[in-house]
Order: sequence, then C-alpha cells, then structure tokens
Amino acid sequence: MRIRAVETGDLPILQDIEVTAGRLFRDVDMSEIAGDDPLPLGELARYRQAGMAWAAVDAADRPVAYLIAARIDAGVHVEQVSVHPDSARRRVGRSLLDHVAAQAEDEGASALTLTTFEHVPWNAPYYLRCGFRPLTDAELTPDLRAIRRREAALGLDRWPRLCMLRPLGGRLVHRTGDGPHDSF
Repeated sequence: MRIRAVETGDLPILQDIEVTAGRLFRDVDMSEIAGDDPLPLGELARYRQAGMAWAAVDAADRPVAYLIAARIDAGVHVEQVSVHPDSARRRVGRSLLDHVAAQAEDEGASALTLTTFEHVPWNAPYYLRCGFRPLTDAELTPDLRAIRRREAALGLDRWPRLCMLRPLGGRLVHRTGDGPHDSF
C-alpha cells in the first residue's frame, strides 16, 4: 500500500470512504455518528491545499483510506482517519499515522495529537496500540481545549471522548499561558 498526498480528483472518493467507514458506528450503538454527512469537498480541499491530507492508495492509485491533519501547538493534530472497511485490519490506518508522524517529526513537530471516542474499539483502544496515550485535562493545551469545545458544540461529547498524544522524538514542552509545562 502506497501513501501519497491527496489530489483534487480524490476528494469525492474520500467522502465515500468516510461515509462507508462511518457506517460501522451503527455496530456500537452510535447511529447518529454513522449517519453524519461527510466533510464538505471545500473543507477537504483546504486540507489538501495546506499539504495536510494523505491517502493510502491501492495498485490502481485509488484511495482506500485517508488522513487529514492540522498544525497546532508544537505538533500535528490528526483531524480524521478513515479506512474503507474493505481495507480494514491490514495496517492501513497505522501506516497513515506512521507516515504522518515521520513527516511531522522531519518538520520539527514534537507530537501527534488527536481526539477520539474512548470506548469504540477502532478509536482509543486502537490508538493506544499505535503509540498514543491519553492526556489528562491538565495536559490539554489551549488549542486542544478549543478543539474539544468545538466537538462538544457538535454534540460529540454525548459519548466519552479523549485527547491523545503520540510523542515524536524528544520531549515536548508547551505553554499554557502560565509558563512552560513538561506535560507531554
């Protein structure tokens, strides 16, 4: 499986992947999540234009999974990882995470962060296996707090959620407004 930057023609395929992968949430009694609309094409295009969208592609160069991210604090925040169910359990999501981690570290980022559902098997338990760890509320940076507020406004806090971090390279020191903290 090859990983490459998302191209403009991929964007509708990414939406299809998100919808198809999202249906799995019905299996864990989260039909509201399963029925969510995919990210709009314009929003996906902004990630692509910022160089923060990657696709895992098959032999025909067609995306089977994707990851979008944003630069926050001293790291990179994983906004979305979606893997088509036909490609699940083949380390595709982990490969995307590892690819982005390597690129982020090369660019000087200290960590990958993400927010996820705590009890969904392919969410927090999966990310633990991929090298992430849960963050306590005291460890949340202002940017992560803002992300959690946006998620709460969308109703995502109806189910337990976590912020998680995967360190890259050395120790991360961030500022929370009252001095440096070694919380990561």
